[in-house]
Amino acid sequence: METSKFDIADYLDSNEMIAEYLNAALEGGNDAEIVTAIGHIAKAIGMTKIAEETGMSRPSLYKALSDGAKPQFSTIMKVLKAVGGQIRINPISA
Repeated sequence: METSKFDIADYLDSNEMIAEYLNAALEGGNDAEIVTAIGHIAKAIGMTKIAEETGMSRPSLYKALSDGAKPQFSTIMKVLKAVGGQIRINPISA
């Protein structure tokens, strides 16, 4: 039996799946997990397309979204806009 490496980007094939995945990362993740999730989403959509829409180069985009990276907030906002996402604030229930 042959197996293949799991890649979450293979399953991020709709706006709904992307939104659910990102929301889950935002709810329970730390900053590194959120950056990783955004990187998975960018990969699923296509790094070339995201690079064009953000005005960043592909190498810069890969570097900003790599494991251990600490991208600037403006970079995160550009990528979120390019993937069709936004950040919303909801009050936390006590």
